[in-house]
Amino acid sequence: MPNLVDVEICEFFSGFAPEKTLAGLGFLYTLARGELCAPEAQIFQLFEESHLIWFSSQVPSEEDVHFLIGNIFGMALYNKKIAAFPFPLALFKKMANVPLTLEDLKELSPIEGRCLQAVLDEQYDDILESLMLDFTVLKEEGGCKVSVELKENGANIPVTKYNRKEYVDAYVNYIFNDSVKEQFKNFMDGFSRGCQTKKWNVFLPTELRLLLLGQTNYNWEQLEKNARYNGYEKSDETIRNFWAVFHDLPEEKKKDFLAFLTGTNCIPGLGMETFKFTISDARKEDPDKWYPVACTCNRNLILPRYSSQDVLREMFLFALEHYEKFGLS
Repeated sequence: MPNLVDVEICEFFSGFAPEKTLAGLGFLYTLARGELCAPEAQIFQLFEESHLIWFSSQVPSEEDVHFLIGNIFGMALYNKKIAAFPFPLALFKKMANVPLTLEDLKELSPIEGRCLQAVLDEQYDDILESLMLDFTVLKEEGGCKVSVELKENGANIPVTKYNRKEYVDAYVNYIFNDSVKEQFKNFMDGFSRGCQTKKWNVFLPTELRLLLLGQTNYNWEQLEKNARYNGYEKSDETIRNFWAVFHDLPEEKKKDFLAFLTGTNCIPGLGMETFKFTISDARKEDPDKWYPVACTCNRNLILPRYSSQDVLREMFLFALEHYEKFGLS
């Protein structure tokens, strides 16, 4: 019996006709993620300890980049695609208007989270006073650190045992809300433009993250069971060779195959059981001269009938190494 999440997802997508799905979105999202999340782009702040990103308050709110990113997420949800930007759960809680807590900061920035937890747990007033904390937070601005007050006259209000909970709450609120208020608004405006339905708000934050970012719970035997064939039979030598080569690959190469096939190495939120794809005969006169290619819009691997397993392995591995050149939109 399907669980409630499965039912909600199926109901959400039931009204979308296949022709509304934009071709090649999976590959597009992978390229967009690479460009937008690159450190040199300075669009997001990367937290190295968690490998997660958050909006950068240094990007001027009047720029439309956050609208663009929100639009990408909206189109991904509407078209049943994965936009695997490494956002924390905090983003999806904000989208669902769920209050954020210190636990969310611990996920995004474990070091800051542990420091703030230590402030809350400290039993001795003199140790707390020795930290010389006040109601301010340091903000990066133009390559320099500037002090921002968390409340009126915050620079003159020391953190004590009696107001430390207020301090921690204000700190968390600044990181997730006040410092990126305009950026997040633009993101949500773009999201609403990309996802032209309000049904998405039935999902809990964890469900929304699963839908948009996918998951990494792989089952490679299930992947083989899910394969469909066009111009091939499951018993054909080329197909048997393909699966022998595939299952012999190291784990990371198998993930590369997913990226080659779909544009992302994540799988849909409902799991590998729902992940279907097709292996089609390339119908080439000299198959050993052709590399396999992938049509990411419909998960179609176009595989030549290679003369041997060794040739298949060589051509397949080369395609995985250079998959951006061999993915079709």
